[in-house]
Order: sequence, then C-alpha cells, then structure tokens
Amino acid sequence: MSVSETVSSVAVSALNADLLSSQYLPILLFLAIAIGLSCVIIIIPFILSKSKPDSQKLSSYECGFEGEGRVRNEFDVQFYLVAILFIIFDLEIAFLFPWAVSLGKIGVFGFWSMMVFLTLLTVGFIYEWKRGALEWK
Repeated sequence: MSVSETVSSVAVSALNADLLSSQYLPILLFLAIAIGLSCVIIIIPFILSKSKPDSQKLSSYECGFEGEGRVRNEFDVQFYLVAILFIIFDLEIAFLFPWAVSLGKIGVFGFWSMMVFLTLLTVGFIYEWKRGALEWK
C-alpha cells in the first residue's frame, strides 16, 4: 500500500468519523442534558430539605387519632390477576395500531401473521374467561 493510499484511507475514515459524530451529536447532547437534569432534580430535595423530625412527624397516623383494626389490608390475588390480564391484553391490542398503519407495505404475509397473532390472543382470552379469571368473587 502506498503512502497516498494510506493518507486517503485515513482521510476517508476521518470524514466518516466526522459524519457519524455530526449525526449522533444531537442524540448525545440530548442524553447529556437528560442525565444532568435528572441528577439535578434528584439532588435538589436533599439540599433544600430541612429534616427536623419530631414525635408528630414520626407518628404512624396523621389524622389525629389511632386507626381502628389492622393497618395494612390484604388484597385478594384475584385483583392482581385481573389487573395483569388487563395490562397483557391491552398491550397486545396496542400492537394493532402499527400493524394497521403498515399493512399496505407488509403485504399478505403480514396480514396472515397478524391473523395468527389475533387467533392466539382470542384463544387466550377465551381460556381465561372459561377458567373464571375474569369473574369477580
């Protein structure tokens, strides 16, 4: 390899590095601002807070009288199961929006892939319904 080829390859790689740095500079700047602002927002309360705990601040109840019964109530597992099922089915339905937008580009294969997905979603929903997971007791 001659000297001129080496110099030209170094110049091309430097040009590519400049191009890449100019493309990624806004992203890096955004990340730096986001991280810096996050750190500032987390640190400011520690600097400005006046922590002088007394017996009233450290008490369990702020309403003026002791609570009746147990402080922490147990929730039925059914509540969590219904919530998780809602989140799962809600997120799966959210996949329909990008699919609908790009349906013209993805063609028949994309259509049938989504039909398989929707069939599995429907079968899973029917299974949960038959098992009684959506029934509130």
